[in-house]
Amino acid sequence: METTVQNFSDKYEKCPMYYTMSILEGKWKWIILWEISRAGVIRYNRLRELLKPIAHKTLSQQLKELVSNNIIHREQYNEVPPKVEYSLTKEGESVIPILSLMYQWGKEHRVESEVFDDGSCMNA
Repeated sequence: METTVQNFSDKYEKCPMYYTMSILEGKWKWIILWEISRAGVIRYNRLRELLKPIAHKTLSQQLKELVSNNIIHREQYNEVPPKVEYSLTKEGESVIPILSLMYQWGKEHRVESEVFDDGSCMNA
């Protein structure tokens, strides 16, 4: 039985969809990427303003994971107060067409009447 479970697990982990989801899983990563893509380059504090529902710890953790997976770039400047900016890497830019389709799908299928027309998810 153990061998069968292991074989299934090995095959599953080779699936491109599994790989994609393992990199981009997380409640807020898609919205974080969307807001970074809209800004081009964005400072941490601006992300916090835009993404108010996200706890500081959660935002920091998800940003670290996106950086470690080469989806976003983190630039830290040696200034006081500290200045940190985020932008998409080439890998991150390749996800944006998927996010655009997701945004459009949600806009078209949303039952409620209020949809932010400016492309924002948080409308801050």
